[in-house]
Amino acid sequence: MLKPLSDILEKGLKIIFVGYNPSLRSSETGHHFANPSNRFWNILYRAGLTPRKYSPEEDAGLLQLGYGITNIVSGPTRAAAEITTQEYQKGAVELRRKLAYYKPHVVCYVGKGVYEKYSGRRNVPWGKQKEPVVPGITDFVVPSSSGLVRMKLDDVVAIYSGLKELLRGRP
Repeated sequence: MLKPLSDILEKGLKIIFVGYNPSLRSSETGHHFANPSNRFWNILYRAGLTPRKYSPEEDAGLLQLGYGITNIVSGPTRAAAEITTQEYQKGAVELRRKLAYYKPHVVCYVGKGVYEKYSGRRNVPWGKQKEPVVPGITDFVVPSSSGLVRMKLDDVVAIYSGLKELLRGRP
């Protein structure tokens, strides 16, 4: 039986990472970004956001760094393409509620599609967005960390590195 993952959230985090939804592997293991082909943990390390490469089993340890994880859709699927419009609409309402409650400094959308489904905006650039969806919270868009993404890893890491620059000077 496929099960949703628990969010890793606390109030006032530096960054909340928002994915599409859990993979089948994440549902099986109970940990975020657990598919072996997903590059999330490697990207965070290479971008200087973690002091070492974490494993999916250490996902809750991100809280100690001021980071959290959630998804726009809670139900697991084999691929994001399987998510229905209704699931995205319901998920966007729930995500807006979570962000207003937890009030992170930055919300990092792991995939342009996540942000576009959430915000209703199209053709968004990578990085910091001009207008936040939730006032007072910075929206930041990065490429999906899925192994299916065709961008060079170094280019993906460079975009994620912008998060570190954005956080400079924040407590």
